[in-house]
Amino acid sequence: MKIVEAAEARERLDTVTCIQLMREAFMALEDGRAMQPMRSINPIPHGNSFGFMPAYLGDNDYFGAKVITAFHGNLGTEYPSHMGYVMMFESVHGSFVGMADCSVITEIRTGAVSGVATDLLARKDAEKLAIIGAGAQGRSHLAAMLAVRPGISEVKVYDIRREAAEKYAGEMKEKYGVAVLVCGSVEEAVKDADIICTVTPSREAYLKKEWIKKGAHINAVGTFTPTTREVTSELVAASRLYADQVEAMKKEAGEYLIPLSEGLITEDHIVGSIGEVLLGRAPGRQNDEEITLFDALGLAVEDVICGRYLVCGR
Repeated sequence: MKIVEAAEARERLDTVTCIQLMREAFMALEDGRAMQPMRSINPIPHGNSFGFMPAYLGDNDYFGAKVITAFHGNLGTEYPSHMGYVMMFESVHGSFVGMADCSVITEIRTGAVSGVATDLLARKDAEKLAIIGAGAQGRSHLAAMLAVRPGISEVKVYDIRREAAEKYAGEMKEKYGVAVLVCGSVEEAVKDADIICTVTPSREAYLKKEWIKKGAHINAVGTFTPTTREVTSELVAASRLYADQVEAMKKEAGEYLIPLSEGLITEDHIVGSIGEVLLGRAPGRQNDEEITLFDALGLAVEDVICGRYLVCGR
């Protein structure tokens, strides 16, 4: 049995490798080679959550589950907001083979997922990036955006905690050599942005249609329940909407469910999943003027394929 703790996971699971793993996961899920039931997110006191996210990667392969806590009150402390392990089993006899720290997996694979979506949907000449939220996901998303759009020359960041944004700007400039401008509002940060990543735990929509320029691509990542969202209904309606998994979006995504309930969109507003775009079953960006919106809930298959890589070496 192998146990991969956070330090080893961070050393081995680099962004470029993880982006390729996410492409594999999306295609396997859409092809039916991988399977995952709906996850179970259980509320516990003080607004926190305890989740169980299982996935099966295929016969003669591996399966497993991410067992995770989500404590958003940890933001700004020494503790990550998400903690737990991805537990791995082999699929021939069902024996337990090991587990890997899921806080690192969740951080890196979420940015990598947006990297896959951005590579497919953002304009090839995208240069200006806005990051809303200066936590762990703000860091993993900058790494992923630079991996798929190395031409990015301008980065702006906004966080409700200005000191967090300033710390982020300093760290990211030192790590990647790119200047990061700290902004005083979301509107200021997203003005003229080609790519926007929203990675906050906000319960109310804040990203507005009138702030977004034509041709922008948005990765909406921070919320994952039917009643929470970061993007306003009007902006969703004005965008080409893509899912990590369509089935999950129709059951869990506030970005989709709220404007649907308001009558601003219909069920066919979802263009498709990222896996469908990768397989050529759904169209990607059609022109340089449209706004594309990728709404990510997070999928168990993403975590389990990272667990396989870390625990099983494949």
